[in-house]
Amino acid sequence: MNAPEPPPPLTFLFDGPDDARLTVVLAHGAGAPVDTPFLTDFARGLAAAGHRVARFELPYMRRRRLDGRRRRPDPPAVLAADWRQAIAALGDPTRLVIGGKSMGGRVASLVADEAGVAGLLCLGYPFHPVDRPERLRTAHLRTLATPALVVQGERDPFGTPAEVATYDLAATIEIAWLPDGDHSWAPRKASGRTVGENLAAGVAAAVEWLGRR
Repeated sequence: MNAPEPPPPLTFLFDGPDDARLTVVLAHGAGAPVDTPFLTDFARGLAAAGHRVARFELPYMRRRRLDGRRRRPDPPAVLAADWRQAIAALGDPTRLVIGGKSMGGRVASLVADEAGVAGLLCLGYPFHPVDRPERLRTAHLRTLATPALVVQGERDPFGTPAEVATYDLAATIEIAWLPDGDHSWAPRKASGRTVGENLAAGVAAAVEWLGRR
């Protein structure tokens, strides 16, 4: 069997000032690329507050960008290696905050301590698979040394407030809960909230936290 073609080179989509004190590096979730409205609006919100944001796509998504074929995410070791490459490409890790949407943030959390970055920012962390709360993805979070913020919807099927309250998480991890939000922070109409309000609240929580890094 022939080896698969290598993915296109890693590139970044930048928002915000080049001379910002911190650069926030964001990867996408498992099924959607890095230029979704969610990540685009979030990145622009951080940029408007004076932060530089660098978005990038993991290898399987770069292949999809090339030929349009949907693929499963790469093995965890491949994803982690690509995160390390992204960090190395952007320079001084002490001026980087890494993270992203769902899976992108989860993989970032696995390399954050070894990379020596300034922080970890997870936008909807998948604490467990949907409907499988017993299959926790939190073992490494018990000892996480990197300061972290998880911005999570209250109705997120990957981890609700009641569930997360029972987890053994490092004291370095802060969680900002968005009212009635799902995994992409969208509330139900009956809640009286809008997705725009939750997005703005998520940006505000991240900006406040970044100001303390």
